[in-house]
Amino acid sequence: MQDFHTTKPKGHVDFVGAGPGDPELLTLKALAAFERADVVLHDRLISKPVLDIAAQSAALVDVGKAGFGPSWKQGDIDALLVEHALNGNRVVRLKSGDPTIFGRLDEEIEAVDAAGISWQIIPGITAASASVAGIGQSLTRRGRNSSVRFLTGHDMQGFADHDWNALAQAGSVAAIYMGKKSARFIQGRLIMHGADRTTPITLVENASRPDQRILATTLDQLPTDLAAAEMDGPALTFYGLAPREAAQAVTEFNKELA
Repeated sequence: MQDFHTTKPKGHVDFVGAGPGDPELLTLKALAAFERADVVLHDRLISKPVLDIAAQSAALVDVGKAGFGPSWKQGDIDALLVEHALNGNRVVRLKSGDPTIFGRLDEEIEAVDAAGISWQIIPGITAASASVAGIGQSLTRRGRNSSVRFLTGHDMQGFADHDWNALAQAGSVAAIYMGKKSARFIQGRLIMHGADRTTPITLVENASRPDQRILATTLDQLPTDLAAAEMDGPALTFYGLAPREAAQAVTEFNKELA
């Protein structure tokens, strides 16, 4: 007797980096993942042009998180990933920038792994790389800094603590993600540990996008200048870097063309 019962094949999950927002900075591998996807679970900060490309072949589901605001619970995102994949779908889990940097990637991989679902990571251009290109600098420079720190402004417990004593040393460079709300906290910790108040601070809002803005300030003036700038888009904060004048001019020129 023939058995007509069939087991539905398991799907697959691609953890894809959406880059900083400019669709031209997507990798070819990310585009290929979009083309074969059935559903895309995406973060809140993914730019509309990138989502428009993804939507050409897949259904979009917003599972965004907001710092200090209403958000999807991580467990619910994990469960949705597993549900779609177990239903036989090719799933793209689309994360802003690069999924391996402050992207809560490990929790989602562990959930998919536990369900026996195949997966791969497709890296993207992280905000620090796009932002430092936008200010015409490099993250490391011979004679200035042989290392650079990638920091988060806040974690699950609130404002994140770091090795402030090391950061306060002359020549230190750090790229601070999600640092706007924690700007005054960061300023206070650094000054308390002896950082020079004139240390350059640069914020890049909407890096790589047509509405990119650059705010050049100092550690001493950081909270004041940030409040006056009224930045409401995603921003990357550089500690120890100032924009080159030529890069600032290019940003202003691009805004005139937009």
